[in-house]
Amino acid sequence: MLKLSPNPQATPDPLSRRRFLRQSSLAAAGAAAACLQFPSVARGQVTALDKIKVGVIGCGGRGTGAVLNVLGAATNVIYPSAGYHTEDAATGAAVANKDIEVVALADVFLDRVQGCRAQLARIGIRVPENRCFTGFDAYLKLLELPEINYIVHATPPHFRPQQVLAAVQAGKHVFMEKPGAVDGPGVRTLLEAHTLALQKGVGIAAGTQRRHMRGYDETIKRIQDGAIGDVEYLRCYWNGGVIWVIERQDGWSDMEWQLRNWNYFTWIGGDHYVEQHVHSLDIMNWIMGAHPVKALGLGGRHARQHPIHGHIFDHFAVEYEYPNGVRMFSQARQMNHCENKVEEAAHGTKGVSNCVNYIRPRGGQLWRFRDREVDAYQQEHQNLIASVRAGQPINEAKNLAESTLTAIMGRESCYCGQSVEWDTALKSNHRWGPTQYQFGPLPFPDVPTPGAYKFV
Repeated sequence: MLKLSPNPQATPDPLSRRRFLRQSSLAAAGAAAACLQFPSVARGQVTALDKIKVGVIGCGGRGTGAVLNVLGAATNVIYPSAGYHTEDAATGAAVANKDIEVVALADVFLDRVQGCRAQLARIGIRVPENRCFTGFDAYLKLLELPEINYIVHATPPHFRPQQVLAAVQAGKHVFMEKPGAVDGPGVRTLLEAHTLALQKGVGIAAGTQRRHMRGYDETIKRIQDGAIGDVEYLRCYWNGGVIWVIERQDGWSDMEWQLRNWNYFTWIGGDHYVEQHVHSLDIMNWIMGAHPVKALGLGGRHARQHPIHGHIFDHFAVEYEYPNGVRMFSQARQMNHCENKVEEAAHGTKGVSNCVNYIRPRGGQLWRFRDREVDAYQQEHQNLIASVRAGQPINEAKNLAESTLTAIMGRESCYCGQSVEWDTALKSNHRWGPTQYQFGPLPFPDVPTPGAYKFV
């Protein structure tokens, strides 16, 4: 298990000290994204975690998988092309954590709730029907339950900032999936949740699970202590194939289909550069102890098919600049039948590292991480629970907000064809998505055209 710091935000970073980097802090500027709040939710009090009582918000494949991770259940979630159903999943798996109870489930769609409920039933966990909520306000109904003290949040990213803020206002500890938002207003809302959680003593863990892996933790500590000298430049890649896609069915409105096929619409998922590549960008920021100040990229859409693949790009290449002038070079691609590459690398004046399990000094002895690795998907929950029980709740919302905005900066630069600076992205009022959430018509977004698309 990773060593817990009493205040992760106040822990000095060795690289920052050694190289006199200034850690630029994100300001929680602007109003939070609009969301309904019940008075009792806004006055929520933090509860202890002697008995962990879980509420799941977002019951698709990732939400179901995350709640199984909390339980320590040795089972699988199946992802058929028609959706996130679990009828072929393993049955009878043991539940390791007996002091954890799943109290309630919430999702926009009934079939998602039913699928998650059925998966839990297979391992002996019964969620009452009157604790299963659906609709756009389902999360508010779940947060009204006073016995819940631990939220698993795995809705599509568009909804994450306002719903996580509501959970913190209700005094619930939160595990939230990545990314933290899809736009600047959403990042500001997440930062508001971060600040409020610190004030209320609420713990927040994020689905950037590599921060809970022993290999990354040990390797990056060594990099920050000077094992490769001064960092000269960084590289990261998430080049892979096309992932799951949900074909439209008869009777689905525009809104329903876009929600179910959320990965292919920027307003819901952020584009794959934000939704997927945020993992690698988070490692780059972790190494530097800072976030970039500028991004310039290019990208486009060559292999995606209309309309099934929505309007997002299928490739990105972005160059970032950090406050000390170090450059980071990033690529992300989702195309089939192309060379895949998912990795990170740091190059320094004295050597190079892949950031996860080796450091190769120039003229020195190769170091490798050879200890046993943890299951990061379970470890992130174990670390959150242990930190709260120790009275030192971790709060990863700021790290996630910064990594998310790093990705948003790169995406928007590729969309518009211009450099995008950090402060511009953070203060932007460019909000993706409809102003009201209701089933019915929803215009199909245009594919962003560099040179014509404007980021404001």
